[in-house]
Amino acid sequence: MVLYGIILNSREITLQEAMEKKNIDKLENVSILIDKKNYKLELYSGDVLVKKYKAVMGRKKSKIKMAPNDLVTPAGVYKICRVNQHKDFYKFFEINYPNLDDASECYKNGNISKALYEKVIFHLKKGKCPPSDLFDKYKIGIHGIGKYDLIFRNLPFTFNWTNGSIAISNKNIDELSSVIKVGTVVTIKN
Repeated sequence: MVLYGIILNSREITLQEAMEKKNIDKLENVSILIDKKNYKLELYSGDVLVKKYKAVMGRKKSKIKMAPNDLVTPAGVYKICRVNQHKDFYKFFEINYPNLDDASECYKNGNISKALYEKVIFHLKKGKCPPSDLFDKYKIGIHGIGKYDLIFRNLPFTFNWTNGSIAISNKNIDELSSVIKVGTVVTIKN
């Protein structure tokens, strides 16, 4: 089964090849669209779709991640708020989850306190990630697969296994790291 996945993945073109096919010399106004239904991460330069990546997400279907262990990839519009190496997932591009809509919904449903809601709003207005001391277990981002990359990237079927984050192969996260940065818009649609 993994061998079949290796054959399928050998047809994947590089970002540079994708740019050449689209006659793009430089990526501008880079954004990302996560298509949960089709298990894809799409990289855009302005309005031009440059490349699609195979992606996996959280195991459960829902719009809002209400608790650290609910395994939901949220839907909404976010921004990359932190980029770092990650011991488990190779590289991690954290998004500003919860955004204003998510935090409001969590507060309205009694999942977070008013004090925590106000701290989240404060950080979002400053363009920062939500406070990690309070939301560390809720962190959502785009990351590599880590040490199991060879196995998971070569599965010929989708196996959603994350806590809600979006996982792509280590090679693909390296490609993205060359073009996305803090502030890059990430739209996640159901």
